[in-house]
Amino acid sequence: MQVIDIIRQTEKEGKTRFGFELLPPLKGEGTKNIFDAIDPLMEFNPAYINVTYHREDVKYVEKNDGLLERRIVRRRPGTVGISGAIMKRYGMDVVPHLICGGMSKYDIEDALIDLDFLGINNVLALRGDNLKGENRFNPHPQGHAHACDLVQQINDMNRGIFIDGEVKDCHHSSFCVGVAGYPEKHAEAPNRKTDMENLKAKVDAGAAYIVTQMSFDNDKILAFIKDCKEYGINVPVVPGIKPFSTKAQLTMLPQIFHVDLPEDLVREVNKCKNNAEVREFGVEWAIAQGKALKAAGIPILHFYTMGKTDNMVKIAQELF
Repeated sequence: MQVIDIIRQTEKEGKTRFGFELLPPLKGEGTKNIFDAIDPLMEFNPAYINVTYHREDVKYVEKNDGLLERRIVRRRPGTVGISGAIMKRYGMDVVPHLICGGMSKYDIEDALIDLDFLGINNVLALRGDNLKGENRFNPHPQGHAHACDLVQQINDMNRGIFIDGEVKDCHHSSFCVGVAGYPEKHAEAPNRKTDMENLKAKVDAGAAYIVTQMSFDNDKILAFIKDCKEYGINVPVVPGIKPFSTKAQLTMLPQIFHVDLPEDLVREVNKCKNNAEVREFGVEWAIAQGKALKAAGIPILHFYTMGKTDNMVKIAQELF
């Protein structure tokens, strides 16, 4: 089932459901940790599961002559494969991520063909992060610089248009494409207006819905949804929630994800004696966020779990 249809159906029923996001296994790991993270949440009937895509990393290896050799490595390959494994095991919808970073148009097309063969018809299209050590995003020489171009390629393929031209009498894919939105503005956008215009470009290219970057402030999430409508962005917005779990995240999350942390959250986390207490408070904060967003009529909530779902089980027990 396409995510957009899940959203519409849930909204029609007057309910709120949730999706959650997992990382593919590290190279050399099997499926056990992934399935162990999913199993406890199945009783709460999640709407779908997102699987992240991780671009290449840089590793420096010392050679015999003492010089360093720069090597490209992939630490979390297998997004397509683990998405298929999840769908097969649980019989539920999966949303693999696809990124521009490190991928040529041909790499993207091949991944989409594999997903289509597996019967997966949902994709979250993202630009992706900078390569480690680079202070700006450098696209693959044969790739895309912007997520809107990735969205366009996916929707072109839905129409039977491939990189090397149209294929006669071809099978048409039917991918539902989601994209990212930023309640607190993308870090690289010079201003709010430009950021919203970039988001609209992704929707105009064929995105069916928006998933927000994590936000700990419902006022900002609801203001973002209102702003979308004012800019003519008329697709559903799925709020992203990250259960807070460690004191280190007080500095790490703003640095990495460029989000603001509410004063109340910071004050309460600082009161915690250890990370176990922080994790419990994070559960309470996420539950409060979820209850308020449910009351506002939001049909789907997206949870950033980072592969750890024990706190997510507690949240689901209260909300779903």
